[in-house]
Amino acid sequence: MRRLAFFLIFGLGGAAILISLGIWQVQRLAWKEGLLTRIETEIAADPVALRDALEPEPRRYAPVRLTGAFDPEAGHVRVLASRKSIGAVYRIIRPFQSEGYGRVLVDTGWVADGITALPRVPEGPVTLVGNLDDPIEADGFTPAPDLDTNIWFARDVPAMARTLSTEPVLVVLREVPDSDLGVTPWPVDTAGIPNDHLQYAITWFSLSAIWLAMTAIFLRRPKAANKS
Repeated sequence: MRRLAFFLIFGLGGAAILISLGIWQVQRLAWKEGLLTRIETEIAADPVALRDALEPEPRRYAPVRLTGAFDPEAGHVRVLASRKSIGAVYRIIRPFQSEGYGRVLVDTGWVADGITALPRVPEGPVTLVGNLDDPIEADGFTPAPDLDTNIWFARDVPAMARTLSTEPVLVVLREVPDSDLGVTPWPVDTAGIPNDHLQYAITWFSLSAIWLAMTAIFLRRPKAANKS
């Protein structure tokens, strides 16, 4: 009886823990879906002035409209990235002198690997529409940028701002009315935000079912042994 009670408590207790983990992941799934919905709503909202999106504190993903000018002589940064079905590409990030705020970084879009000669940016005032972003791409394992070839391996906003002499503010373009920057826009979206909670929930519930099945097998073994 003690053996039976041990396997029963161990089996039901373990299954309860696994089921609770599955329920927790279902709750996390609902939270994540709500978060993604809020972010998507923020991204698609009507753009506001850059300063309004930055003060009193920066609002990541906030849509902004800014007027100003690119500096044709200021150069740019190339950030190595990857596009599905295309392969290696480079994000082209340029400094932009905005009216009413100052000099900021603008992620203009991407060009395919192998393209080194970019068209000159338009001279004079231009109006841009995009979204604020503060990507967390650089960590202790990210290689340092190769400044000789102008290849960066992450959008490290503070480092890029120092290199291009701008404020540490990044705007990712959504559209450039009446202008051609020679790149393909790569607007902000939620595709890069992981949402694996459903798979985790299925895993925990599956493990709980297996745990209960194994418990049932162990509980039946003593009976089979006594009959023999």
